[in-house]
Amino acid sequence: MPIFVVHKHQATNLHWDLRLELDNVLKSWAVPKEPPTIPGIKRLAIQVEDHPLDYADFEGELPEGEYGAGKVEIWDKGEYELSDREINSIKFKLLGKKLKGIYVLFRFPKAGDKAWLFFKIKRP
Repeated sequence: MPIFVVHKHQATNLHWDLRLELDNVLKSWAVPKEPPTIPGIKRLAIQVEDHPLDYADFEGELPEGEYGAGKVEIWDKGEYELSDREINSIKFKLLGKKLKGIYVLFRFPKAGDKAWLFFKIKRP
């Protein structure tokens, strides 16, 4: 099964990085507020550059002067089941410790290619 990881990232601003194993990389989105654990809460998710799969295990400090400088820790990690993937939406079931259930990433094309909405639609 593919993996996911959520990094809590204290850079210039605290945010969470959602990463899904897709296409042999970790597709990544920066989420400015804590990821939703219950249905009905929606979060902005800005798509950022892909990361290599081994980045799923990274925790530590990115040094000053580097992109994303600051503390990175694993907030949640596990496997996931991909339900549906289209150009503007991805539906998946997360099997983590904190994030469990069916989630959706929905792209807002009018807001630019990088703006997505991340939300939970169903309890496990």
